[in-house]
Order: sequence, then structure tokens, then C-alpha cells
Amino acid sequence: MEARAIVKQIQMSPRKMRAIANMVRGESVEQALARLRLMPKKAARIISKALESAAANAEDKSGGEVDVDDLTVKTICVDCGPISKRWMPRALGRANRIQHRTSHLTVVVSDEA
Repeated sequence: MEARAIVKQIQMSPRKMRAIANMVRGESVEQALARLRLMPKKAARIISKALESAAANAEDKSGGEVDVDDLTVKTICVDCGPISKRWMPRALGRANRIQHRTSHLTVVVSDEA
């Protein structure tokens, strides 16, 4: 049985989030949450909340039959979201473009090995 959680338009670049997501891919949900709690990164907190939501969705979807301890992170995907573009004034009347990147996070948990 699979369940998923999706978080859209996270105010963080996908490159920063993928570094943390790659560390928990394929682990059990319990072990992944324990690892994420110890990381001092903003992405770790966001991913752990999405992982808890996916586990709760699996329990709710199965009617309480699925044990949360048996769930594993099947896939965790970080995609690019919309980029907002701003201009930063520079010397001699020039301007540089600043890109504020966003991310979409998808977490899929499964009880199948």
C-alpha cells in the first residue's frame, strides 16, 4: 500500500533540498525521521513534516491496518517550482537579476519491501 504527501512552492532552492532528500531515500520512516531531527538544516524540518504527513496518510488510507513502523520511503522527489525574478541595482547604473527559486516536494511511503 502506498501513500503520498505533496508540498508545493517551498521557499528554498531545489538543489539545497535534494541534498537532504537523498540522505533519507529508501530508509524506514522511523529511521528517516530520527535522522532528520538531528540535522540543523531548514530542508530537514520541511521534509520531516512531509514524511510525517505521508505516514499519517498511509495509516488513514488503510483504516489503521498499516503499522507505521513497517513503512519505508519509496520515493522522495524534489522538483523546481516557479522562480520569481527581481533586480538588484549595481554600480554605474547597471542591474543584476536575482532569482528566488522555489521547490515542490513529493514523498511516497510504502509498506512493501
